[in-house]
Amino acid sequence: MSIPFLKEDALPPGQVEKTAPGVRRVLCDNPGPFTWRGTNTWIIGQGSSVAVLDPGPEDAAHLAAILRATAGERITHILVSHTHRDHSPGVAALQAATGARSYGFGPHVTPPDQGGESGDHSFHPDVLLPDGASVEGDDWRLSAIHTPGHCANHLCFALEGTRILFSADHVMSWSTTVVSPPDGDMAAYMASLARLQARDDRLYLPGHGPPLPNPGPFASALAAHRMEREAMVHAALRRAGRATAQELVPPVYGPALDARLLPAAARSLLAHLIKLESEGAAARDGEHWEAL
Repeated sequence: MSIPFLKEDALPPGQVEKTAPGVRRVLCDNPGPFTWRGTNTWIIGQGSSVAVLDPGPEDAAHLAAILRATAGERITHILVSHTHRDHSPGVAALQAATGARSYGFGPHVTPPDQGGESGDHSFHPDVLLPDGASVEGDDWRLSAIHTPGHCANHLCFALEGTRILFSADHVMSWSTTVVSPPDGDMAAYMASLARLQARDDRLYLPGHGPPLPNPGPFASALAAHRMEREAMVHAALRRAGRATAQELVPPVYGPALDARLLPAAARSLLAHLIKLESEGAAARDGEHWEAL
């Protein structure tokens, strides 16, 4: 099942876009194979109580853009969807400039020496937001939805009184999401995706890529794609008899895969293999795997 990715986004980095009532977007200029055009920073509310969701990496120009976009207003909340280096390191400078408190599910879960090298280990939220917690300003209220899978401490945020969901990196409009063990977990990703599918949101505002209207069919296509990929992994493993995740990349992804994405593809396949192992469909011996 093909996924209807959105590849058009006219917002220039550093500019502010009025995306929905009470919601603005500022795009950070940090393009890359995993960030596409850059990280979306979301500004929620206006006036005396403004929230900033995901201030991005340490980037002086992006900090200046956020402050320009909120000139004459008061930033009171800094929210973090998850602790990857393109989302949370900008918190410190924004706090220094505004005095606002930070909010998130918690610090990065996986230590660097256990595979958490892509995490921002400096971020420790002032206020913990467990699943179901609410945070509010004068004219907005957000509910936190714990959606592990891409990152163990990943949160989506529902804007109450609307059908708008800040989907962060769990569902992005431009691409599928990287799921890299051990902090990434494919079984958790699929369970979190099913949880979002059960909602009735009309608009997803992702961490990367343009806003995603009518997200239900898109999320269904994502789920179908993951299940198709898992079936391909299992079939390729059966044909190979015994293989590492890296050895399964060519037969599963084919020759058209961007060479820059080879390591991420191998990590994604590893996530599928771990899920298959938990379901009794695969077994491992060191770095090698066999189908059951």
